Amino acid sequence: MEFIDLKTQYQQYKDEIDTRMQKVLEHGQYIMGPEVNELESTLAEYTGVEHCITTSSGTHSLEIALRALEIGRGDEVITVPFSWISSAEVIMLVGATPVFVDIEYETFNIDTSKLEEAITERTKAIIPVSLFGQMPDLEKINEVANKYNIAVIEDGAQSFGATQNGKKSCGATLVGSTSFFPAKPLGCYGDGGALFTDDTDLADSMRAIRTHGGQRRHYHTHVGTNGRFDTLQAAVLLAKWPDFSNEVQLRGKIGAHYNELLSETVVTPKIAKGNTHVFAQYTIRVDKRMRDQTVEKMKSEGIPVGVYYPSCFHEQPVFSHLGYKWGDFPESEKASREVLSLPMHPFLTSDEQDLISSSIKEILKE
Repeated sequence: MEFIDLKTQYQQYKDEIDTRMQKVLEHGQYIMGPEVNELESTLAEYTGVEHCITTSSGTHSLEIALRALEIGRGDEVITVPFSWISSAEVIMLVGATPVFVDIEYETFNIDTSKLEEAITERTKAIIPVSLFGQMPDLEKINEVANKYNIAVIEDGAQSFGATQNGKKSCGATLVGSTSFFPAKPLGCYGDGGALFTDDTDLADSMRAIRTHGGQRRHYHTHVGTNGRFDTLQAAVLLAKWPDFSNEVQLRGKIGAHYNELLSETVVTPKIAKGNTHVFAQYTIRVDKRMRDQTVEKMKSEGIPVGVYYPSCFHEQPVFSHLGYKWGDFPESEKASREVLSLPMHPFLTSDEQDLISSSIKEILKE
């Protein structure tokens, strides 16, 4: 059994992937080749935005967006303390200060009722994280951001393919960012990411920053970075793309079946009204006194499970200078001690799900 079954996925699309990659090997444009432009056009149309700018990683995407918005020293950027570290480290990479807002119990996403109290005259942006595959209340977040004239950058690294009231993840804020890390809902075979926006000036800046700050060769308008996308990775994504919508539907069905099997045993994921969920991870809650024992026992039975994430940002030494302490973000802290992610991918069978759920039930009963 696989936690995320990339081997089966490759076998499913082997001919298409091999053919696409072979074309790149033949034309030899390995960085920013024609497949990159094709992918950008395809993904922009899918998300319903004017511009898609591919990048070397989801982390680089977030950093490039902040740089394009001219956010730096003396500025504050709001995000959550419960996520992968990229969501906060990029803020410090541009010289700004992360400000944390706690999450909701049910969705693991930012608690919008606490958002305004975190805004100061130094706040320049909000990075809401669409954790585990579901978007936060971006309509409310956009409303608050417009009130204070601050930017919103959705960290949609785990939610590409999800929707909120008909709007696609990465197409519902000033800037959307995603990741194509292999384990993501739309993953390549290395690192990669993308940015999305309707703002042409901002798109031009992000393109320039991605390519050493140059809007054309040997003409540099920004302090940039090497954030370009690999053509071979674009070829992989284009080969997978025709089946992506079907994979999103399969993820939804598998998530719903898990809920049916486990809702009376553990706390299962809740989908907020108006949302769809792509289940980048299928994440349950187990009492903190039993979580680690459950993980060890399931792994001993050959069932791969993961904990995303076992500690919050304000517990990490790198953020200690911010002055936060244990107890400042109770929902994030509670989640970090209770979450448990189960195998989730479009090729997971009902028999495998039955085996996983039976194991959890038996372990917790013991």
